[in-house]
Amino acid sequence: MSHILLCLHGWGGSKESFTELRAALAGSDSTILTPDLPGFGTEPEPSSPFSVDDYADWAEHWLAKQLSIVNDPLSISLLGHSHGGRIAIKLAVRKKITIDHLYLCAAAGIRHPSFKRSTGAFFAKIGKAIFALPLLKSLEPPARKILYKLLREHDYERASPMMQRTHARVTSEDLTPLLPAITVPTDIFWGENDTMTPVADGRTMHDLIKGSVLHTFPGVRHRVHRDRAAEISAIIRNHL
Repeated sequence: MSHILLCLHGWGGSKESFTELRAALAGSDSTILTPDLPGFGTEPEPSSPFSVDDYADWAEHWLAKQLSIVNDPLSISLLGHSHGGRIAIKLAVRKKITIDHLYLCAAAGIRHPSFKRSTGAFFAKIGKAIFALPLLKSLEPPARKILYKLLREHDYERASPMMQRTHARVTSEDLTPLLPAITVPTDIFWGENDTMTPVADGRTMHDLIKGSVLHTFPGVRHRVHRDRAAEISAIIRNHL
C-alpha cells in the first residue's frame, strides 16, 4: 500500500518549509506532498480573501488532482504547521479525506482575547481619521509600519492588501470547539519557547483531542517542524 504524507506550511512559508523533514524521511515508504498554499511560494493569491474553510477546500481539490494519477490504494497522513495546522484541523473534522494520522506542529487556531489586537485596532481607527487630512496623508504608510512593528504584527505588515484581508479572516476564527470532533490518531509537536503559538495551546489541543500524544521540546520556538525534524520523522516512521 502506498502512503502519502500531505504537509501544509505556515503563514509566510512555502513548500521549502519542509526541506528538513523531507531529508529526515528520505528512504521511508512515504510520498511527501508539500504544496504552496494560495498566496505563498509560487501559488497565486486568491481572487478574494480566503477563510480557513476556503483553504481547506483548496487543499481537498489539490489533493484530489494528485490522487487522480495514482492507481494504488492509499493511506494518507496529514501534517500542518502553524497556519497549516488550522487547515489540517478543518480537514480532519470534515472527514472528506480519509486520514490515518494527524500531526500538528505548533498549530494555530486557538484564538485568545488580545490586548495587542484591540490596541492596534483602536490606534488604526484613530490613525485613519488623522491621516485622512490632506497635509498628513503622505505620513500614513510609514506610521502604519511603525505601529505594526511596535505590535510585532510582522505577518500582517509584510502581506499584500489581499493577504492582509485573508490574514484577518483566518485569525478571527477560533477552532477550539472543533478539537473534540477529531477522532483520528493525533501527535502534537510544540516548542516550549514558542512565542507565536504558545505551548499552552498545544496542551489545550492535547486535552481536547481524545487519545492524542503531546511532544514538547525545551529551547525550541515556532520552527519545531524544522528544528526537530529528526524526532518528528522518527515518530512518523513508526506509524508507517
